[in-house]
Amino acid sequence: MDWHTLLTRERLGKPVHSAEEMGRSPFHKDHDRIIFSGAFRRLGRKTQVHPVTSNDHIHTRLTHSLEVSCVGRSLGMRVGETLRDSLPGWCTAADLGMVVQSACLAHDIGNPPFGHSGEDAIRHWFQQAAGRGWLDAMSEAERQDFLSFEGNAQGFRLLTQLEYHQAEGGMRLTYATLGAYLKYPWSARHADAVGYKKHKFGCYQSELPLLEQITAKLGIPQLAPQRWARHPLVYLMEAADDICYALIDLEDGVEMELLDYAEVEALLLGLVGDDLPETYRQLGPADSRRRKLAILRGKAIEHLTNAAARAFVEQQPALLAGTLEADLVEHMQGPAKRCVQSAKDIARQRIFQDKRKTLHEIGAYTTLEVLLNAFCGAALEQHGGRTPSFKHRRILDLLGANAPRPDSTLHSAFLRMVDFIAGMTDSYASDMAREMTGGARPA
Repeated sequence: MDWHTLLTRERLGKPVHSAEEMGRSPFHKDHDRIIFSGAFRRLGRKTQVHPVTSNDHIHTRLTHSLEVSCVGRSLGMRVGETLRDSLPGWCTAADLGMVVQSACLAHDIGNPPFGHSGEDAIRHWFQQAAGRGWLDAMSEAERQDFLSFEGNAQGFRLLTQLEYHQAEGGMRLTYATLGAYLKYPWSARHADAVGYKKHKFGCYQSELPLLEQITAKLGIPQLAPQRWARHPLVYLMEAADDICYALIDLEDGVEMELLDYAEVEALLLGLVGDDLPETYRQLGPADSRRRKLAILRGKAIEHLTNAAARAFVEQQPALLAGTLEADLVEHMQGPAKRCVQSAKDIARQRIFQDKRKTLHEIGAYTTLEVLLNAFCGAALEQHGGRTPSFKHRRILDLLGANAPRPDSTLHSAFLRMVDFIAGMTDSYASDMAREMTGGARPA
């Protein structure tokens, strides 16, 4: 791979170049299109880790995505300054930073309500549906799209198909930004076979032609049928996400009183050493722990960003060859790598086991089961031109023009239903499931 091709400013769904705008590059336009989209706005009412209504200081998917985008921009600009001589003549460090920032903004845009438990609940429901024969009309590849449901693949569909220009390029982002977004550029057939976490894939069968088009435009090599190498900038987006959720999970843990401030402070001090901000040194016993942690966290992010940028530059040959194994954190040095790994371990052992989070996850399964039974049941009943019951006709009416047609394939029809459900906020999904089961809305 080479940077001139990887950073193309051409857009999906738009064969003619847009006129250049003063002060606004093609990558700035990508950033703005994502920010102003309805799907991005709805992240404000979607769970990051803790239920969104539990504490106003706790992160949602929206605040998390904004913070990841800031770290991603810094990473991209630092790498851009170092690699300036390798980049196209028109490309500045700020351009590289904007590509990564835009990809970071979109990295969670396809996540369903209730966070990762929502993803798992959807997978579980489709596994049960397969046992009832509901997926029999699909090919094996199509069935795997649902059995291994993944927010990354849903996000790719949203960016390229659903928002703005439906079925005509979606948001019409640049190929460079889409490449930097594609964390898992392969279909579900490789979800358990590429060395990443179970279920991870980035493209449904319906968007496979678009993935082929994007990788061809970017000069990304194909490694196997329906599987491609990753765009090098994906590693910066992934590192920004790792840095943020590792540290922010700890900050939320202190806020929720699941962790002691002292243990989180000790972890961050082990990273920054004597490089403490003067404002932190001046803090006294009367200052809030929230303020102390915010100042220390900012310095910690600076150290981790520097370490990730260095690792990227050191690994550039393997990145451009498409052969780098593991993520960028694995290639960071010393205290930086240990800090991220320790933060993740603490979160797994102490935060993810919180009973409040457990109850929220159980509720997610119940809510999504009600919605999927209703909407996919309606799609199945009308499949093949059959006449649905009055109840299922009313359910289809809820989708308006986005309802599947009776002559749609079952894969296409179920995708329409998943589009609708995955796009819901936590509260909207809960309210709709409650009303569908005859429950009264709380006063």
